[in-house]
Amino acid sequence: MDLFDQKGIRPMLISEMKEAFDDPDFIYELKQDGERCIAYLDHSSTVLQNKRALILNARYPELSQLHKAARVKCILDGELAILVNGKPDFSEVQRRSLMSNPFKIEMALKKYPACFTAFDILYYSDHPVMDLPLMERKSLLNQAVKENGSLAISRYVEANGIAFYHLAAEQDLEGIVAKRKESLYFSGKRTKDWIKVKNLKDDDFVICGYIQKESNVVSLILGQYSNQHLQYKGHVTLGISREDFQLISDAPSIPTPPFNRREEAVWIQPNLVCTVQYMEKTASGMLRQPVFKGLRNDKVPWECKESRL
Repeated sequence: MDLFDQKGIRPMLISEMKEAFDDPDFIYELKQDGERCIAYLDHSSTVLQNKRALILNARYPELSQLHKAARVKCILDGELAILVNGKPDFSEVQRRSLMSNPFKIEMALKKYPACFTAFDILYYSDHPVMDLPLMERKSLLNQAVKENGSLAISRYVEANGIAFYHLAAEQDLEGIVAKRKESLYFSGKRTKDWIKVKNLKDDDFVICGYIQKESNVVSLILGQYSNQHLQYKGHVTLGISREDFQLISDAPSIPTPPFNRREEAVWIQPNLVCTVQYMEKTASGMLRQPVFKGLRNDKVPWECKESRL
């Protein structure tokens, strides 16, 4: 079956490092604070899939006409984002991703419409192009689609990663991604040819339980996988909305914690994933000044592992 018809591409994954760098063999792009998305566009339809191959069209009906911006049949890799006050707002994306009521979705998109920023092309006209170097794919991307109010093509700078990172940090943006110019595209694989340099620190965790405190305050108990076992990674209290906690409290409970903890808590099946922003991590991997950013359904729990460089 043709790659376009299979609808089975998983995004290539990004490695991470701490410091920005300059290198003439790399280009640098802004990292959008949204949801990674593969877009299948032909002359009559748009299909949007997240990293878990879930179809996103019903949650983002304002993007159902992206194919009208395509000059040829194509598969694009990019980021689905929602702008609030001119900046990507991850919490709005997460809120939308959990909606199913068409009326609520319609109200949400009228207030904060989503957009799609394409940064790569994987299929052009009638054949895959993942085995072409990145800069050749960038050229094809510009030929394949034209920008409009819902679709943008990611801009990049060459060589000057440090200055570009500082500009992103000054604007309080999430960070940048460095990509080797000659890199090929490997579906579902993690590569050191794409490097994430983050300004705002966040990570994904499994929700393992919660503690209800006075004045309706809730503290979530977090975990991450190490050697196929969940490890305790602390608590988060700030930023938990009533809607998110309702979904968490509806999760099936379990009698004992998934790791060695003695605190009194409601333990739940470790199936829910959330993103937490924090100031820094301690030497033991605990989070300082954590803030809950939202639930996410585009990752499965075993993908939540402690970040490595």
